[in-house]
Amino acid sequence: MAADDKRAHVGTVLIADDEPSFVEALVLGLTREGFETIVANDGEEALALSRSHHPDLILLDVMLPRLSGLDVCRTIRQESSVPIIMVTARSGELDTVLGLELGADDYVTKPFRMSELVARIRAQMRRTKHQGQAQAAEEILESHGITVYVDRHQVDVRGTEVRLPPKEFDLLLLFLRNPGRVLTRDLILDRVWGSDYYGDTKTLDVHVKRLRSKIEPDPNNPSIIATVRGVGYRLERDHARA
Repeated sequence: MAADDKRAHVGTVLIADDEPSFVEALVLGLTREGFETIVANDGEEALALSRSHHPDLILLDVMLPRLSGLDVCRTIRQESSVPIIMVTARSGELDTVLGLELGADDYVTKPFRMSELVARIRAQMRRTKHQGQAQAAEEILESHGITVYVDRHQVDVRGTEVRLPPKEFDLLLLFLRNPGRVLTRDLILDRVWGSDYYGDTKTLDVHVKRLRSKIEPDPNNPSIIATVRGVGYRLERDHARA
């Protein structure tokens, strides 16, 4: 076996894309970085391979035949917390927002540099691995009628269990651990997405919007997570627990 073939396996990436030249370049680039790759050429195949192979991350193109990337994202997120990075065209602004609202963890816009993509993939996998290895004592956080059982990744909102994707769960933990403190967008991105995150604040804003839709009594008039204009966000103090 050649020396290059002995590189440690760092994770499996499911590539869901129907453009042969693009897929070929991705497979070559990711393989050189030590990733194992699986390829799906349409949305239905992407779902099937996700269920059968349990990849460490899914690189999901928005425009897929048979079943769109957005529909694939929606279905996978109902079944799994596997990291999903959406791939969009330059004109896909709306698709980008929709993908994030459906539970994608990040997005990249074609064309992109392989080095940037690899950095984002590694960051997502690293955070997932650290979460899986955490063995801290049982921690329970409570505020505003929200109870979070950290080890079990369970969230109860006013007596009803609510399922949160990984990034929304991490966001909620960050807010609950810093009540009344203004958290800048840069700080939140660093804590939740990692210091090597390449994206912009749009990802954060969409995730906050999704989180509000699940924990706020009235998401259109948020009373739990406040926006601090031009700075970031703040979890309002729960005066009922003061």
